[in-house]
Amino acid sequence: MLNNKLSGVLLHHMDMAVAPEPEVLCIFGTGDLGRSLGLRLLQSGYRLVYGSRRPHTCGPLPQGAQVMSHAEAAQSASLIFICVHRDHYEFMEKMQPHLHGKVLVDLSNNLKKNMYPEANAVYLQRLVPKASVVKGLNTLSAWALQNGLLAGKQVYLCGDNAEAKQAVAQMTTKLGLTVLDKGSLSAAGELEDFPLKLFTEWRVPLYIAFSLTAFFFFYLLIRDIIYAYAEKGTDISYRIIVSLANKVFPIVSLIMLSLCYLPGAIAGLIQLYRGTKYRRFPNWLDSWMLCRKQLGLVALGFGFLHAIYTIIIPIRYAFRHKLISSVVDEMKDNKTTPFYFDQTEAWGTDTFIALGILGFFLFVLLGLTSLPSVGGTFSWREFSFIQSKLGHLTLFICTAHGYIYGWNKFLPPYKWYTPPAYMLCLIVPSVTLVLKLLLLLPCVDRTLTRIRQGWERNQPREEMSEMKATSL
Repeated sequence: MLNNKLSGVLLHHMDMAVAPEPEVLCIFGTGDLGRSLGLRLLQSGYRLVYGSRRPHTCGPLPQGAQVMSHAEAAQSASLIFICVHRDHYEFMEKMQPHLHGKVLVDLSNNLKKNMYPEANAVYLQRLVPKASVVKGLNTLSAWALQNGLLAGKQVYLCGDNAEAKQAVAQMTTKLGLTVLDKGSLSAAGELEDFPLKLFTEWRVPLYIAFSLTAFFFFYLLIRDIIYAYAEKGTDISYRIIVSLANKVFPIVSLIMLSLCYLPGAIAGLIQLYRGTKYRRFPNWLDSWMLCRKQLGLVALGFGFLHAIYTIIIPIRYAFRHKLISSVVDEMKDNKTTPFYFDQTEAWGTDTFIALGILGFFLFVLLGLTSLPSVGGTFSWREFSFIQSKLGHLTLFICTAHGYIYGWNKFLPPYKWYTPPAYMLCLIVPSVTLVLKLLLLLPCVDRTLTRIRQGWERNQPREEMSEMKATSL
């Protein structure tokens, strides 16, 4: 028994003796990014040394890290993170003897594109030609590093030295990041432009939303507010804030929702016309299909605004004043206005409200399932069913909501010969639903399904005979 204990103690001491010491990493720069990155490196099991111009007055640093001059710090590590601005790179030119053979990871970014004639990493490599510069991790923010929001996040690396990139990639993987190699250091400019992109995927949907909002706002302003003042001398400009806005929001929401599903129908028609799926769609259609998610989420935002504005209508001053005035008039006349029950009006109003509530509920459901955290829990078939089948049902219900709203107002006369705005907004949804209905016809759907499975209308006879022989 005693021998077993002694052997266990000896093995433990042998393991302690053999266990390698953690690798030492160096960071030049003690700002927010340098401190946040250092904290993550320490938590990942590395030892850390900071290089600073003022090692004794650089402020609080992560516990466990050392701070010394740039030259001393560079000598203690083979991998150095450069967390300083490009304007302060000159000091490294004087440190070339200390940086010989080192791997320098450039994390710098610029305030705007084309700020300098060459990329920061290329400039740094020119200053220290005997070091291996790797551009990367510049898309990480100090806030994300501090809060540990790194799991699965993609970062890009580029550099001319494959071994240096491999060393940086291994370290980056230990931080829980996914690494994508972008090639040589000539791609550094592209990497430095990534953080400067502002709503790249949202730009087109936001432009569309802004354009539709502006058009229908001024259209309704002329048709409702200005028309009332010009023709009847009535000033109803107070309606601009709530009533007019509450007409614009659902119109924009419905059009943008239909724009999510219209490109799919157009793509189906193109494939039917060509008889193959192996030819690329036009660039405009590819771009349109790539921004469908953003179009839908912006449409959902306008739908939310419509729902909120509808809820607050009863607390508006004009509504309360009209209600109180009618009650006071009845009290003065000592009579009650009889309630005439109109079955058609009652059915229309209740159906309009019910379709609006159901359409908004399905709209919210679509928006929730488009979030990665929710959509990731579904299989591909489930996700496709929700976004396609349920999405078209939502579009149909919301379109029916619009038709019932104006079921008795479609015929002229119109104000200044202009049709109501809700009539204009029903054009795109109606076209989308009609095209989808055509694609669902059995003969059309069967042909389109075969095309999407690889069948081509103009296949060579040799290929057709091979396919028949294989099937036999």
